[in-house]
Amino acid sequence: MQANQEIVFLIKSTINKKGWIDLPAIGKSMFPYIQEGDICRFIDKKPNFLKTGEVALFYNRNGQLVAHRLHKTFIYHDEQSFLFKGDSNLGFDELVSESQIIGKLEYINGRIKPTENLFSKLYCHLVLNYPILSRLFRIYLDKIKIS
Repeated sequence: MQANQEIVFLIKSTINKKGWIDLPAIGKSMFPYIQEGDICRFIDKKPNFLKTGEVALFYNRNGQLVAHRLHKTFIYHDEQSFLFKGDSNLGFDELVSESQIIGKLEYINGRIKPTENLFSKLYCHLVLNYPILSRLFRIYLDKIKIS
């Protein structure tokens, strides 16, 4: 989703006021975990408290809103940086700074999904540690697009 600074400000303001915001998923980068049209609830989460494997909402330097899984945090040029990747993407996103992170995924379609149950924990472990899964997801998505 394309977002200018006004939209980012409105989303952050809504999260600060209500404690959460629901946004529809657009795209297939988090397939099968999040599917296009799913309603995703994001809550305020300070970037330095994000854990590896959690899905965060951020905006990239092109102004797009992105919800991808955190793979790694580290210090880059004296600033904490975050490395995200969509589950079905073959490559990582550009580095994200703390100021670009808006919130953390709490629900998908009203169900607690992120790292709260055994299936989600297992899925998260597999997608973080076995990159071949991203390739398989991408092959599947390419095949259904052709069909």
